[in-house]
Amino acid sequence: MGVYLLVVLGATAALADAANACSSWPLCHQTPTLSTPTLLVAWVHRMVTVVVGLLAVGTVVAALRRDGIATRVKATLAATLALYPVQIAIGAYVALTGASAPLPMAHLVTGMGIFAGLTLALAWHLEPERAPRSATTTAELTHDDEPVAADESGASEQLAGVGPLTRAKYIANAYFRLMKPRLMWLLCLVASAGMALAAGPALTVRTVVLTLGGGVLAIGASGTFNHVLEREKDKRMDRTSDRPIATHQIPVRNAVTFGLALAVASVGVFLQINPLAAALGLAAILFYSVIYTLVLKPNTVQNTVIGGAAGALPALIGSAAVTGRIGLPGLALAGLIFVWTPAHFYNLALAYKDDYEKGGFPMMPVVRGEATTRKHILLWLSATLLSATVLASLTDLGWLFATATTTLGAVFLWTVIKLHWEQTESAAFRAFHASNAYLGAVLLAVVVDALAI
Repeated sequence: MGVYLLVVLGATAALADAANACSSWPLCHQTPTLSTPTLLVAWVHRMVTVVVGLLAVGTVVAALRRDGIATRVKATLAATLALYPVQIAIGAYVALTGASAPLPMAHLVTGMGIFAGLTLALAWHLEPERAPRSATTTAELTHDDEPVAADESGASEQLAGVGPLTRAKYIANAYFRLMKPRLMWLLCLVASAGMALAAGPALTVRTVVLTLGGGVLAIGASGTFNHVLEREKDKRMDRTSDRPIATHQIPVRNAVTFGLALAVASVGVFLQINPLAAALGLAAILFYSVIYTLVLKPNTVQNTVIGGAAGALPALIGSAAVTGRIGLPGLALAGLIFVWTPAHFYNLALAYKDDYEKGGFPMMPVVRGEATTRKHILLWLSATLLSATVLASLTDLGWLFATATTTLGAVFLWTVIKLHWEQTESAAFRAFHASNAYLGAVLLAVVVDALAI
């Protein structure tokens, strides 16, 4: 995380100004004060570089001298340490000569390589010597027996004898649950970040209202179709057996009509913005409802990885809503969401492994085993943090974003390491909630930083 802090600082616009404020090396000739914040940043960056360098050397020396450390871990750490002086040399040359591209980018990429090497060594070190591999195959996950219905009574019998107001509240709540409201806050925040990156302070209330309104309707339509298509599998799983269609609170025909109405309304709202936003909104509904629910989720262990595109689309919708096209910052934000999804959802798959196996879904821990899943969580977390660095380097995001991704990223990383140690359901949920906190904080920082530019 010390290396990651240096990488993030190097990717922000604030440090670019700091480099111009201090053109000497290794120390700045001027003394920093509160009235010269960019000079202060340059001093802090160089001091942190020294501290992190000492920590890196100590880590490699300790690993090389310790028995029981795998050879590939030692080799990766040694190679990573060899990149550190290269990184320093490039940084010194840039500071002394004021060199322009591609050297500053090489400086950043080398730092990202050091971080990636340390993470890979950590993942191998935490991996058990013999990771158990599940013998379960996709074919074995197919259940030929009849699913057990959670409740066949239907809404009419459950509401027998109650008043009209109570009946209306019950039915309204059932339809609301069809829309998967728990997903809305985070996906709307993704779209908001996409809009803020594209528009900055020029973002209008009309664009925000229409984009988020169309997004909520699209999420509701996708969730409704997901409930309809997975209703039989939902009955097998403890986590989903109380869903409105699985328990016959809402007839399938009514749910399909409701989902279609939401989809049409969503596209109609997006058309008030521009055709590209409408097309992307429709693509999001179709991808989640058809590609993910029907094709990916029941058939491939990579369902979570490829399905991350569904969560990434709101970033593109937000960007398109402002400019009528998909800009590079919007693509970078979508990439961040895409790689965050496995790091986030694999924790839930671990916690509900037995439930997913009962439902017949080939999730990573069911097919590949828990040890492999934990390693993949760490690797996807590394990709998430590096994607945040790419986003910072392509935009003018500042200190709030840098603080959010480093501090919450450290918390996320610590919970994932604890997951490797404890290997419990509670540890999986802890990492799951940490992933939510990380992305929520980062997206809020993107919105605030972008609107303040």
